[in-house]
Amino acid sequence: MEKLLPRFLDYVAIDTQSDPRSKTTPSTKKQLVLAKKLVFELHQIGMQEVSIDENGYIMASLPSNLDKTVPTIGFIAHYDTTPDFTGFNVKPKIIEDYDGGDIVLHTTKNIILSPDYFEELLHYKGQTLITTNGTTLLGADDKAGLSEIITAMEYLIKHPEIKHGNIRIAFTPDEEIGRGAHKFDVKKFGADWAYTIDGSQLGELEYENFNAASAKITFTGKSVHPGYAKGKMVNAIILANTFISLLPKRETPETTEDREGFFHVHDIKGSIESAQLELIIRDHDEEQFEARKELLSNIATKLNKQYREEFVTLEITDQYRNMREKIEPVFHIVEIAEEAMMQLGIEPLIKPIRGGTDGSQLSFMGLPCPNIFAGGHNFHGKYEYIPLESMEKAVDVIVKICELTGEKFMSHGKK
Repeated sequence: MEKLLPRFLDYVAIDTQSDPRSKTTPSTKKQLVLAKKLVFELHQIGMQEVSIDENGYIMASLPSNLDKTVPTIGFIAHYDTTPDFTGFNVKPKIIEDYDGGDIVLHTTKNIILSPDYFEELLHYKGQTLITTNGTTLLGADDKAGLSEIITAMEYLIKHPEIKHGNIRIAFTPDEEIGRGAHKFDVKKFGADWAYTIDGSQLGELEYENFNAASAKITFTGKSVHPGYAKGKMVNAIILANTFISLLPKRETPETTEDREGFFHVHDIKGSIESAQLELIIRDHDEEQFEARKELLSNIATKLNKQYREEFVTLEITDQYRNMREKIEPVFHIVEIAEEAMMQLGIEPLIKPIRGGTDGSQLSFMGLPCPNIFAGGHNFHGKYEYIPLESMEKAVDVIVKICELTGEKFMSHGKK
């Protein structure tokens, strides 16, 4: 484990923000700086079949050390960070033997990470916390996953007495903008199933995620001199505001939890003559998800009828689906991860993801892929932090899954 923290600190120092406006893969060239470093390290620790393709997808193998064929399993993480908060010039703080009090991230800006607001901090009293300095995100999403997978592979290579089947690993770009799996070559990867190491707190084990879509609504107005505008002006900004007012008031991210779905308005801009509104739609239940999309369509129709003209144009794009239907038929892959945690004294927290991972798309591409904790909290912002001990336990879980898979299928035959 002595290499885990330095490895993580090296990775977060490299800015890898993705860009949803870009048409390339990776969406930003700077992601390849870290990608090339990862390829070098995989060679260095002794991984085999190390490759990086023209789109920045990295794959590598650790061959089986068993005398019988067992399933090939995989572990996947992404190396980009969110475009929503800066990942440039990340300077982590290391808080050893955390005392349970406030952590001053930035003195002059009075940015404080406090258990009064983030109560889960108290779970990590006495542990080593890695935080931001209050001006950037940390990048534990998902550079913690990268660090944990490579550290686990290095450990297995150095400890051949731990028996395991073929192991494949992959690191992807652009997960944060929903494209992480778009150019993933499942056939080349060649695993029977995989795990994304992209969850949050210690013990998370997830095989359900939101059904997801994005919506772009364009409002066309008519600009007239305001002094003579009665009965003539149509203000696109007001139209956008009216549209928002017709959305359910208690179905937003800040008012929902667990399996409750929501509408999230995340961008608005415009003028009197033209305005654009962007939002995302999320729901675990497929019927309710479709009903949410229909509601948006009905609101647009209502406003157009009210103004007797096509002032509102709606465009909905499906993004990903709930992977539960693909995981349940092979539920033993969840049970193996659950058993690995329990054998290590970690309480499994099996719950739905209030989001999506590469795993949700990969599951529908033929690679069942539950999600496992990487250990971080408060992703995508200046209050992000991760306990070092949670990262160490994530490494242990990866190693144990490899070991358990070999044991189970050596005993009972390949499923």
